[in-house]
Amino acid sequence: MDRVRTGTQHQPEAGPGGRAAKGSAGLGLLLALVATVVWSGSFVATRGMADTVPPVQAVFWRWVIAALAVAPFAARQAWQQRALIRRHLGFIALASLFGVALYNTLVHQAGLTTSASNMGMIMAASPVVMALYARLGGERLGVRRTFGLLLAAFGVLLLVGDGSLGFDFGAGDLWMLAAALSFATYSALLKRKPAELGGLAFLITTFVLGALMLAPAYAVSVTVQGGFELTAGTGGMLLYVGVMSSAVAFFAWNKAISLIGAARAGVVYYLQPVCVAGLGLLLLGERTGPAELLCMALILGGVGLGARR
Repeated sequence: MDRVRTGTQHQPEAGPGGRAAKGSAGLGLLLALVATVVWSGSFVATRGMADTVPPVQAVFWRWVIAALAVAPFAARQAWQQRALIRRHLGFIALASLFGVALYNTLVHQAGLTTSASNMGMIMAASPVVMALYARLGGERLGVRRTFGLLLAAFGVLLLVGDGSLGFDFGAGDLWMLAAALSFATYSALLKRKPAELGGLAFLITTFVLGALMLAPAYAVSVTVQGGFELTAGTGGMLLYVGVMSSAVAFFAWNKAISLIGAARAGVVYYLQPVCVAGLGLLLLGERTGPAELLCMALILGGVGLGARR
């Protein structure tokens, strides 16, 4: 009997604490999935606006709407931390340039000439660039991770090369590659965010700075290209990318990371190409052929290996 008791003392008990932990993990995974699906929808919305809203104008209004959406939740913290914001303004401005102004403008530019599914698949390979940044920073990648990232890069080259390894890439695919590089740079910068700076304060400050950076280009675009007609369709898509993709998704993602950690939440993000392809088929009628499915498998498989430690 003593041996039995000794053996069972180490068995975890299914109590309220265990159920709470499982519930938190489940909620974290669900929130990560919500953010991933919402961000996937932003590629479809971007593609849908390509013929009606000039890229710079779409991005400018996206961040104006996003700043207004998060203001009720973030303005107080930003005001309380205004001295911190001034102290780290250079870093915040750099993050805003790559993550808000430049990245999203490149995405909208890519949407003019490439499909939503291609956009999602190319973005899913951005961890390749993130890994290169990590290696430059002294982090060891390991054989499995390196192989996975190279496999994902191979899938991207096949995708943007239209099934070959030549360099006859479409303009939209090249714009999207630049967007992936910008997003990876932004993600690398986030690791250096001052710990004392609140997440909400950082969020609204980057939104506002991004809109200010885009303002001169917006004025030029309106002067040269003219404005766009605000219809129910364009207004709805702008609200989606401004409120859902820029405010709700960030809130969901940040909460997911606090519950399950960045590594587990990051694995869910790699479902994005599948989500984008499905939404593109349902909403835009974009069909994914065998070649694209092969590239998707290579990218997802490679990034999946690369994400494991």
